[in-house]
Amino acid sequence: MDTRTGNREYFKRGHPEAWAAYEAFGKALHEAGPLSPRDCALVKVAVAAASQYDYALRSHIERAVEAGCTRAELEHAVMLVATTAGFPRMMAALMILRDELP
Repeated sequence: MDTRTGNREYFKRGHPEAWAAYEAFGKALHEAGPLSPRDCALVKVAVAAASQYDYALRSHIERAVEAGCTRAELEHAVMLVATTAGFPRMMAALMILRDELP
């Protein structure tokens, strides 16, 4: 089975124009508003958690750490999911967070 990063690299190599467009779109969205890179990272963690996109959640946790987010901030972002997406979904996301940041 392929890893999530391996799959991303496969896509980048096989579809470089689509990847470049996707990256440019993401960059434009990040730069379009007043949120800091850290704030954007926390929002993306919460959205991925609430949406049940577990591979995306793992990637966004990794990127949030790179953006300077602390474990406590990430855990808080995940916990906020409980009142919107449900307690079981929050608990599943918390398990992924604990797996990614032991």
